[in-house]
Amino acid sequence: MEKIKVIIADDHAILRTGLKLMLGLDNSIDVVGEVSSGEELLVLLESATADVLILDLSLPGMNGVDVIYEIKNRGHLIHILVLTMHTEEQYIKAAMNAGALGYVNKSAFDTELLSAIKSVAKGKLYLNSNHALLLVNSLLHNNTKETDSYTLLSGREREVMRLLVHGYSLAEIANLLSLSIKTVDTYKTRIMTKLGITKKSELVQYALRHGLLAQK
Repeated sequence: MEKIKVIIADDHAILRTGLKLMLGLDNSIDVVGEVSSGEELLVLLESATADVLILDLSLPGMNGVDVIYEIKNRGHLIHILVLTMHTEEQYIKAAMNAGALGYVNKSAFDTELLSAIKSVAKGKLYLNSNHALLLVNSLLHNNTKETDSYTLLSGREREVMRLLVHGYSLAEIANLLSLSIKTVDTYKTRIMTKLGITKKSELVQYALRHGLLAQK
């Protein structure tokens, strides 16, 4: 039986070591790589082949959600399992919307993590009952925690959002930030997804509610 090849992305060396030791006890899993940042991960994925990525959301530099988007944009086929300390609804939604297949808390038992890895390796969604309930309640009650959602935006995304709500076009933003129009459009899509917004008018309303239009 072919082993499940796993890469670990977490900035805590002790946690990575502990994970490798724990996963090494399972004969069906082989840890083939480890990194401490999103940037290192993207470089590794250019040459390494793996089935599952165990990804922390709180990484230095690029946060985990942005890393997921970038992995998907680059066409890497690795399945992503988020392993994080964040239990809040907005983090779960952001990670799953970006393209993660599973979400597990760092406080979970070893057996849950192993089950999640094996499920995600098969391309199946993995959420425990508490996470699934949070997402269902969110869909039923449209319970989006806006202030917390804003914290999911990277510095560059906040910059693009500020210009968007002040009426700048994609071309103008691209020129101001020395980016391509396609890149700015990608940032816009990420912003809308993370904030749970579908229209630019809703983005402006969001900015008004949170006093962001005063930021020049």
